[in-house]
Amino acid sequence: MRRINEHNLRISTILAFILIPLSGLATDVYLPSFPEMAEVFHTSSAGIQQTLVFFLVSYGIAQFFAGSILDSFGRYRLNLLALFILSASNFVIIFTHQIHVVDLMRAIQGICTAFIMVGKRALFVDAYTGEKQRHYTSLLTIVWSVAPIVAPFLGGYLQKNFGWTSNFYLLGFYALIMLLLEAIFSGESLNEPHPFRLPVILKNYRKLLGTPDFSAGVFILGSIYTTVMVFNMSVPFIVEQRYHLSPVVTGYCALFSGVAMFIGGLAGKMLHSGSLYKRLVAGNLIQGGLILLMFISASLFPSLIMIMVFVLLIHMTGGFLYNLLFTYCITRFPRNAGMAGGITSGGSYMITSVASSGILGLIAVTDQQTLAISYLVFALLTAGILGFLRYVPAGRLLQA
Repeated sequence: MRRINEHNLRISTILAFILIPLSGLATDVYLPSFPEMAEVFHTSSAGIQQTLVFFLVSYGIAQFFAGSILDSFGRYRLNLLALFILSASNFVIIFTHQIHVVDLMRAIQGICTAFIMVGKRALFVDAYTGEKQRHYTSLLTIVWSVAPIVAPFLGGYLQKNFGWTSNFYLLGFYALIMLLLEAIFSGESLNEPHPFRLPVILKNYRKLLGTPDFSAGVFILGSIYTTVMVFNMSVPFIVEQRYHLSPVVTGYCALFSGVAMFIGGLAGKMLHSGSLYKRLVAGNLIQGGLILLMFISASLFPSLIMIMVFVLLIHMTGGFLYNLLFTYCITRFPRNAGMAGGITSGGSYMITSVASSGILGLIAVTDQQTLAISYLVFALLTAGILGFLRYVPAGRLLQA
């Protein structure tokens, strides 16, 4: 089996960065198609939103197991298999007429995406050390945030011109092309496979999850990303049903959300003044203040433009916080890079899937005020977890 070495490391790194936006693309590209898909599959808005929840749940759960499996059996072959299944599942969605089949395929896609993403994140820990490792792992969230920028914007135009199936054609061919490129140019990056021994694996899981700063970081990441997903799942109906605008406008709104996350991520990578903990607290306080202003001003300036101004600022602070914590968590345990990456992303996505489904079940997000209330819930949760870290043995995070 071909391995990653000095000759193909550069191309393998480039291919990894091309695949990093996959999870965001798979969740965001078909958002502008929600209203049409609800009609085509004869279901409600909640029924179509559930297709995204199925993806998020399976993606989150699978990453818990993907890390240990990839640490034992390698990254390369499992990555190729996952890309093949991912591509095929999109074409199944295109030709089905049953919403339950879509739910099943989305769950399968979540599992495949989990193996791909965990393997590619682990590559940067496998192949690089020192400052280069920190540089590339910090770039991960910035590159990942390209998908929320591009995907809904692209999806809006595809929806307007070609209908809902065009989004899944895009995903299917994207996975197929990447499968061919990976098979030709990439290779195995794992240097020391860990024996697949269940007691040892469970011990490592307990060690990672029992580390307060690591597990708290995962919870905060889930809380931050929930705000983004609540917006993404609600904006098609706010734009197209409340304001009676086209799916292209939905794409623009999601584009601004993604740009905000991207800018916030860049700020998180570039700003190094103060301890990590102080930067997290400051970001949370700023975000909380913006959310309160959003709620107060809802009755004074009720418009889509005002909603998007606050979304831009709130998601920017979310991107700042996300970049700081994601980089910290995935590099926290370099000897268990796959497992740490899997738990970091998988755990946060599981929290996001449960929390976003729960909040949308409790609050019908239809305007600025209800969106602000949903944001406030998770800003307060983040504040509570950060406060909790002051009173537990989490010295490494407090001193970083």
